[in-house]
Amino acid sequence: MTRLLSMKRRHFLQASAAATLVGAAPGLLSSRALAQAALTVGFVYVGPKDDYGYNQAHAEGAAAVRALPGVTVVEEENVPETVDVQKTMESMINLDGATLLFPTSFGYFDPHMLAMAAKYPDIQFRHCGGMWQEGKHPANTGSYFGYIFQGQYLNGIAAGHATKSKKIGFVAAKPIPQVLQNINAFLLGARAVDPTITCQVIFTGEWSLAVKEAEATNALVDQGADVITCHVDSPKVVVETAAGRGAFVCGYHANQSPLAPEKYLTGAEWAWGNVYGDFVKKAQAGEKLGNFVRGGLKDGFVKMSALGPGVSEAGRKAFEAAHAEMMKGGFSVFKGPLKDNKGNTVVTADKSYAEDAIELESMNYLVEGVVGSTA
Repeated sequence: MTRLLSMKRRHFLQASAAATLVGAAPGLLSSRALAQAALTVGFVYVGPKDDYGYNQAHAEGAAAVRALPGVTVVEEENVPETVDVQKTMESMINLDGATLLFPTSFGYFDPHMLAMAAKYPDIQFRHCGGMWQEGKHPANTGSYFGYIFQGQYLNGIAAGHATKSKKIGFVAAKPIPQVLQNINAFLLGARAVDPTITCQVIFTGEWSLAVKEAEATNALVDQGADVITCHVDSPKVVVETAAGRGAFVCGYHANQSPLAPEKYLTGAEWAWGNVYGDFVKKAQAGEKLGNFVRGGLKDGFVKMSALGPGVSEAGRKAFEAAHAEMMKGGFSVFKGPLKDNKGNTVVTADKSYAEDAIELESMNYLVEGVVGSTA
């Protein structure tokens, strides 16, 4: 039944729906206007909602929105980053009456979400992670993201206390700024414990590619890494493979502790329920939605998994102290002097990046001590 609904949604004839809306009687339009408080919100996912990762984190946020009064949530999973997502969004608008859409995957933004936003200027679209620019992108679009590199820094502190080999590993999808932030922050957190620790990174080239993720994890362990984390859509394969090889793991996106209860140190998780809830409440109140929304741990955009049994008492104290400083605000993960892994100075001694520094949105380097390449 779900598959049938999906096929209907993606192959809905837009012309028929458009004609229905244009020809609607004044009374119907008035009813719709009166019912705006009963907001319908659409969520689109590139993978399954139970992937223990990126899509599950967003689905958990959607579940929190569903619990709000006057809100109807429509969702579709496993929608590729092709014209299919345009068909999905269009049918959510025309079939379900959605007036606020969250197409969550990286590749949905350009051209797909932008095309739909131009076609439906009265509908609000918000994308996870995209770089919205005033004057360039439609006013009914925007982006939201969180400073989850703060969580990866805390992961690094836990890893720094757990590693025996002084080698930690990172399985990454693509070398885009948000991924590079996480790799760098993971090592910087570990080096706050021991400056001799190094981090090996392997890029798979895809957001979801289980075979390569398993191969990369095994390769990292073979090279001596005894704590592994990642930035891929579903960390499930990485977590289970690393734990199966005897390595500790730090999670990402959602809580993966059930997958490796003895080897899971902690994890950087999204708290999308807070972010989506704020968007929805503003929409219901008729308030303007933000076009470029960012926040970190102290803002409730990000949270940490509970510490696992593999975290030592010293590791626990260091983790909790750093976490407390971040919750106060003003904690700088990226501060000088800082060199990249090619020996170039990227942050001078007198400089530190604030959480919302625009430089972070365009990071294109790996820090000194990361073994790997962005090429």
